[in-house]
Amino acid sequence: MFEIVLYEPEIPPNTGNIIRLCANTGCRLHLIRPLGFKLDNTKLKRAGLDYKEYADILVHDSFEKFITARDISQVFAFSTRGHIVAHDASFTSESVLLFGPETRGLPRTILDKVIKHNILRLPMAAGSRSLNLSNAVAIAVYEAWRQNTFLGSKE
Repeated sequence: MFEIVLYEPEIPPNTGNIIRLCANTGCRLHLIRPLGFKLDNTKLKRAGLDYKEYADILVHDSFEKFITARDISQVFAFSTRGHIVAHDASFTSESVLLFGPETRGLPRTILDKVIKHNILRLPMAAGSRSLNLSNAVAIAVYEAWRQNTFLGSKE
């Protein structure tokens, strides 16, 4: 199933919501340090509603340590700087969905490591700045999962 990567996440409730999403969709969650919170944070636990035990979560010291064993062609970065709309991408069950920190998004140094046509954006109304991180991850996961006929879901 898909791998969700949060690069330097800052807000515990967002990560907690994403943990719950991963537990309910079968996605593996990767957190890239530094984190803006401790993993035992009560806000993280409250948002995740104790789903942490049902989610596969890995923490990495750097993006470089995470990406070394990955097929870069399967990494899709989500950014307001993307020119391709997410629903125009072709996701496989091996896709890696990469998201940046809430206050600043993915830095250019990370985007430069991703294949240009794999830098995606989510449509928004004109003049909008950005979506909430956990909402953006949910939209992306469900689009990728839809493209893979909800592989592994309850019938």
